Amino acid sequence: MTSTQGTDGNGGRLEGSVVAVAGAAGPAGQAALLRLAEAGATVVGADADAERLAEAVDAARFAHGGATVIGDTVDLLDLGATREWAARTEKEFGRVDGLIHLVGGWRGSAAFAETDLADWDVLHDLLVRTVQHTSLAFEGGLRRSANGRFLLVSAAGASKPTAGNAAYAASKAAAEAWTLALGDAFRKAGRDGPPPAAAAILVVKALVNDQMRAERPQAKFAGFTDVKDLADAIIRTWSKPTEEVNGHRLWLTPQP
Repeated sequence: MTSTQGTDGNGGRLEGSVVAVAGAAGPAGQAALLRLAEAGATVVGADADAERLAEAVDAARFAHGGATVIGDTVDLLDLGATREWAARTEKEFGRVDGLIHLVGGWRGSAAFAETDLADWDVLHDLLVRTVQHTSLAFEGGLRRSANGRFLLVSAAGASKPTAGNAAYAASKAAAEAWTLALGDAFRKAGRDGPPPAAAAILVVKALVNDQMRAERPQAKFAGFTDVKDLADAIIRTWSKPTEEVNGHRLWLTPQP
């Protein structure tokens, strides 16, 4: 298959590419749908919230007339359903060039001793299990793309956990390790050449969007990454060769 490289300093165009977005109904997912559609990609969003997903898909279509943006209601905690989503996407569009993993969630406590292990159970499903399922489901298609991307959004706290964020940081760290293992699989698939796809981690302190700013006009959100800037960073990964992206943590905030 023909690879889809970026062609300009802002991350290039992605005409002809097919990119799936997991967690597409949230603020980061909405921004990713918009930016990917603007770049010319066919975008396939998935979320468990059908109503919010439909709104996000409609917004991306309206903003970029002619763009192909579709939504699938998928339970990413169901490996079979996730595999079906990946297979359906590749069959319908003939290829899959990206999986952007934006499934999020947070739970924490005031102190380490107050950690509720029920939080771990919730975060393990949201932040680890969904990554396992999307990576296993899309690995083959991304490898066949010849320039695929599996991108996980993670938090700086995974590298420097705080006492009240033990469950959250541990979940993020596990998801990062899983993603880097996928990157090693891509590296080995390249044999003596460049990997056919890249798995990488985009690291932020936290994310902010326009609604959050409107609700808290006095807040400074210091060090936070705007979801629009995150979407731009996602696009830019296609402007670099796979070997420069694969297996890397790409920091969008100062490294602790």
